[in-house]
Amino acid sequence: MSNFFHGEGLKHGDVEIFAAIRDELVRQEQHIELIASENFTSPAVLEAAGSILTNKYAEGYSGRRYYGGCQCVDVVETLAIERAKMLFGAEHVNVQPHSGSQANTAVYMAMLKPGDTILTMSLENGGHLTHGHPKNISGMLYNVVHYGITEDTCRIDYDELLEVARKSRPKLVTIGASAYPRSIDFERVANIAHGCGALVMADIAHIAGLVAVRLHQSPVPFCDFVTTTTHKTLRGPRGGMIMCKQQFAKDIDSAIFPGTQGGPLMHIIAAKAVCFKEALSPMFKKYQQQILVNASALAVELQTLQLSIVSGGTDNHLLLIDLRDSHPEISGRDAQCALERVNITTNRNTVPNETRSPFQASGLRLGTPAVTSRGMKEPEMKQVANMIKVVLDNVSRGEEFSTIREDVMELCSEFPLPYG
Repeated sequence: MSNFFHGEGLKHGDVEIFAAIRDELVRQEQHIELIASENFTSPAVLEAAGSILTNKYAEGYSGRRYYGGCQCVDVVETLAIERAKMLFGAEHVNVQPHSGSQANTAVYMAMLKPGDTILTMSLENGGHLTHGHPKNISGMLYNVVHYGITEDTCRIDYDELLEVARKSRPKLVTIGASAYPRSIDFERVANIAHGCGALVMADIAHIAGLVAVRLHQSPVPFCDFVTTTTHKTLRGPRGGMIMCKQQFAKDIDSAIFPGTQGGPLMHIIAAKAVCFKEALSPMFKKYQQQILVNASALAVELQTLQLSIVSGGTDNHLLLIDLRDSHPEISGRDAQCALERVNITTNRNTVPNETRSPFQASGLRLGTPAVTSRGMKEPEMKQVANMIKVVLDNVSRGEEFSTIREDVMELCSEFPLPYG
C-alpha cells in the first residue's frame, strides 16, 4: 500500500474513518479506473487540499473580504485566478464554485429569470444533468428545449440546433456533454446562439485538460461563459470554475457570492492553483496527448473484438460501448457489476435511442485519464480491452473471472498510483 497516506491522527482518533480511507486507497491501487470523470491528482494537489487553509473563513473576494486575517488566502486566490487566466486565456475567472454544478447554476442565476428558455443538448444523447434535466434545478426553474445528434453519425446535429434556436428564441444556449466522444465546434455553436440573440455557455468539465493544452478547440474566445470542474482531465481537486467575458464579471461574481454560496473552500482553491500551475508545464501536454492516444487505442481494440462503439470511435478522452449489438441480453448495469468483480471500474450509461431505463441502460462509458495518470499506454489499453471482452462474454457464468482479476491486479502493480 502507498506510503503517502499515514493518517496517524485518524488511526488513533477515528478508527472507522481511518479504515474506510485506508480501504479506499487499497481499492484505487488495485483497480483499473475507467470512469471518464475520475482521475488521480498529484501529491502536491492532495497536500494543498488537505492543508490548514481549511481553517480560514474568507467570505467575499481578494481585497474585499468580510472577515479579517485574509491576507494569506488572498494571495492563494489571486494566484489561482491569474494562473487560470494564463492557462485558458480568459478575461475573467471565478475560482470559488464548489462544483461544476454550482458553477452552472451561478451562470443561470446571473443571466436568467425563472421561466426563461434555455436550449441544451439532450441527456440521452450525451448531455449533462445540470443542463436542464427535469429533476435538476435547471429543469425546474427554466423552460428547457433540446437539440441532439444525427442518427447516422451520432454527432451533434448543428443544423437541428440552428433550427430549434430560431424557433424557440432561447435566452441561453448551453454546449458541453458528459458522454459525447467527439469534438465540439464551439465557434459554430456560439455563432448560432449569438445570431438568434442568445447568450452561450460552454461546459467543458470533461475536456478542460484537452482545452487547456489546445488539443481541443477552446470555447473561451467564442462563448460568453465557460464553466468547468477541476478534477477530470484537468487532474486537480474536486471543484468548479467559471470563466467569462469581462462585461459579465460583476454579475457572475455576485451570483457565486452572495448569490449561491457562502465562504469559499480556501484549501481547495489552493489545490486548484497548484493544478493550474501543473497544467502550464510541458509535461501536462504530453499527458493529455497520451490520454487521446490511449482512448483511441482502447476504442480500436474493442471494435476489433466486435464491440459496438457509439459514433465509431472517439476524439477525446472517453468512449461509449453500445451493448445491444454484441450482448443484447446484458444491460449496462450488468456489465458494470461484472467488471467490478474483476477490479475494473466503469459506469453504465444511456446510449442514443436508448431502450432501457437510465438505471439499467444499454451502454458502458469508458475513459482514459486515470489509467494514463498511472503511466499506462497503448499495449495496456489492448490488454484492458481484451479483459473487458472476456468478462462481457462470461457475465452469466463467470468461469474466467478469477484469472482476469489476477491479471488486473498484476497490471495495477506494474503501474502504481502516483503517490510513491
